[in-house]
Amino acid sequence: MGIEVVVESLTKTFGRRAVWRDVTLSLPPGEVSVMLGPSGTGKTVFLKSLIGLIKPDRGRVLVDGVDTAHCSERELFQVRKKFGVLFQDGALFGSMNLFDNIAFPLREHTKKTEAEIRRIVLERMDMVGLAGEERKLPGEISGGMRKRAGLARALVMDPQIILCDEPDSGLDPVRTTYLSQLLIDLNAQIDATILIVTHNIQVARTVPDNMGMLFRGDLVMFGPREVLLTSEVPAVAQFLDGSRIGPIGMSEEKDEATMAMEQAQVDAGHHGGGSGLDLRVVVPQLEPTPGLPPRQAVQRRKDRVMSMLHTLPPLAQKAILDSLTPADRERYRLRPGGDQPGPTPPGSWGTERPAAQTRPMMPADGTGQAPYSPNPQTPHGQHRYNPDPPPGTGRGGRP
Repeated sequence: MGIEVVVESLTKTFGRRAVWRDVTLSLPPGEVSVMLGPSGTGKTVFLKSLIGLIKPDRGRVLVDGVDTAHCSERELFQVRKKFGVLFQDGALFGSMNLFDNIAFPLREHTKKTEAEIRRIVLERMDMVGLAGEERKLPGEISGGMRKRAGLARALVMDPQIILCDEPDSGLDPVRTTYLSQLLIDLNAQIDATILIVTHNIQVARTVPDNMGMLFRGDLVMFGPREVLLTSEVPAVAQFLDGSRIGPIGMSEEKDEATMAMEQAQVDAGHHGGGSGLDLRVVVPQLEPTPGLPPRQAVQRRKDRVMSMLHTLPPLAQKAILDSLTPADRERYRLRPGGDQPGPTPPGSWGTERPAAQTRPMMPADGTGQAPYSPNPQTPHGQHRYNPDPPPGTGRGGRP
């Protein structure tokens, strides 16, 4: 099974520019998470910080109990073996065929025989749909095949955590859907913890168990997918719709005057871009291809989310409850009306953490200031949902 990655108060600056500040979240073991955010918000920097390629100014990244931000080089080297990374462009060696590209980590970091390496490489190539393509060079294949080759290489060391940096970049919508399905299938087969950085809204709506968003140097939110997909936070709603109208601009510093001017143009009849649809609908999550085992993370996630249900916004609660099967409703002993779970069945949560230790990051308002107060009783500065937003604002900071 994949392992949990705990990020605590992570802060990174380059010169005077703060990339992000005080990022705190937890990637649940074996689950698929997505990190969204406009270009330039430090999503790739965040991935590099998780594996120790970039040192944060402060904060911790705990991977299997080891802080990758402050550990020794020897410890970091061992921790990195738990990661597999799918780079944005595949990052294949152009002079090597696909077999040698995928075999590279095994030859560099293990003492396996060539026969063992060949068996592992061919197995991983078959998992990603590249069986029989091992002799081809990266320049002879399509972008989608290069992505899959990069993914096969990320899998050869049997990672417990897989990081994917914009796996959909450069792919058409159909190939992106195939790649999304492949990631779900892999999770079903190896139960690894997966974090995907993407701009693709279709990927974000159909693939993950959890979602987060970075904007203006802050983690706007991170938690169950239903929280972000039903969010009324202006930046989140604008990003999901792809509209120009909202706090996200061509650069991140979009002032009130610019926002007012753009809104006036729309009011005068100019199209603001985007779909114009209300996308705050939680569509069904992709399931493994028929014939593959079910994802083990699904039940663990349901137990975890139901244990924190009372801390989530009402729209997210409704979306979660609507997704439950009759068997789920029986398992969680929902009260008549189905709006809240009844008493916890003995043993239902197994070894899950109590709700106060699940580290849910709740929505912030458009300025990045969370209308949720830190709980001094909660370890490591975790946050508890405060149902009362700041005076003068509605849910998500909207007047």
